[in-house]
Amino acid sequence: MAKVLIAPSILSADFSRLGAAAAAAEAAGADLIHVDVMDGHFVPNITFGPAVVGSLKRSTQLSLDVHLMISRPERYVADFVDAGADFVTVHAEATPHLHGILTQVRQAGAKAGLAVNPLTPLDVVELALPYLDLVLVMSVNPGFGGQPFIPGSVARVEATRRMRDRVNPNCLVEVDGGITTKTAPGVVAAGADVLVAGSAVFGHGTVSENLAALRAALSQPNEPGA
Repeated sequence: MAKVLIAPSILSADFSRLGAAAAAAEAAGADLIHVDVMDGHFVPNITFGPAVVGSLKRSTQLSLDVHLMISRPERYVADFVDAGADFVTVHAEATPHLHGILTQVRQAGAKAGLAVNPLTPLDVVELALPYLDLVLVMSVNPGFGGQPFIPGSVARVEATRRMRDRVNPNCLVEVDGGITTKTAPGVVAAGADVLVAGSAVFGHGTVSENLAALRAALSQPNEPGA
């Protein structure tokens, strides 16, 4: 089995030490840094802009996985790519011009991702897969860190993986929300390639200990839906 990538979500880090948090995650063996961008409109929270992405880019050699939880993301794609975003993921629910913005992301020089909320039909994923480098299955409602995992998300990951394998095998399947040592093995067994983990990495204990615990949990046998 290919290595599962872990993308610590900087949303759960100490906002006064974001650069240090990214560097600590890199030193502990993280694979990506996940950056949740929220606008207070598409979701009821406000977080980071391109300037913060630029600062993080100077703090780590890891790729920045920028998740735009914002309305009309086409207005800001170029700004985030210019700031250093390696992946730019937009929400299927946030724009009426999905084909256009996925094309825009790639033309700007980043990898294109598509996120879907917990009850968004997966038909849109299947149609978009030829234009994607990453599919993000939300396993919580977007907007806040620390939420519990929605159990039905496992079946959605399985369905997404089957679509991916059939349509675009090079596309990554990412899962975001409620990822812990308990939920991660089942999600990976269902077909996830990338796990976004916030509180599980930047919560209690050290970043190094927490990432090691996640890796250890993934080494245990598990079945989809367990």
